[in-house]
Amino acid sequence: MAEVQHPPLNWEASATATHPQVSSTLPPEVETCLKNARFLHLATCDALYPHVSLMNYTYLPSTPYDPSPVIIMTTNPSSKKTLNLINNPRVSLLVHDWVSHRPPTRVPDPTRESSPPPQATRSSLASLLLNINTSALSSISATINGTARIIERGSEEEAWCKERHLENNTFGDQVREEQGMFGAPQNPSSTEGDGGASCFIEGEEVRVMLVGVKEGRIADWKGGVKDWVIVPPEEQDQRGRETMVNGIS
Repeated sequence: MAEVQHPPLNWEASATATHPQVSSTLPPEVETCLKNARFLHLATCDALYPHVSLMNYTYLPSTPYDPSPVIIMTTNPSSKKTLNLINNPRVSLLVHDWVSHRPPTRVPDPTRESSPPPQATRSSLASLLLNINTSALSSISATINGTARIIERGSEEEAWCKERHLENNTFGDQVREEQGMFGAPQNPSSTEGDGGASCFIEGEEVRVMLVGVKEGRIADWKGGVKDWVIVPPEEQDQRGRETMVNGIS
């Protein structure tokens, strides 16, 4: 059988802004990615090293308290990321639509444990999902830069954001079915319909974190790069006037 030929990968010099776009909204492909991905990676930083956390999140194009795109997350007040945020509110996020399961390599690695676990192969559906052509599903990854703030405890904004965040991270039976498919123990006596999300969102000590989106970068699987910046409409108008001399741009 002839070997499948994949198109060659490209790369772009991307140390500086590449194909920059300015808008008051997120690029459509980034918004779609945020609406469909299950998790994102949150990078905070102290004075020495970045700290990366895997997070549940809720993306909103605006809220009653903020007209710009925001991302809601919750955090333990004693966590490393919370301490980092207090000292340095600038954060970077990574979200993608790539299938994260690593497919088998041409040369089998006897030291590599299967992931998901062997129990998953007992399901024909799981086998189908694991053997699907991942390249057909993979499109972009998006780096998102912004400024985070911890919402005031007990405020109306905190209550509103918690409610939206819980709604967006309540999966119910689907989560329990996935846990069983991939070998995780199920608790049939549990009546929670959120896959356990409520304990990470509604707990008394949980703090709500809001990231105001500022800018970002889209990278596709072929190596293409595109930068974007969020600018409120009034600032875009001001920028337009500043680029004109005697009415001529």
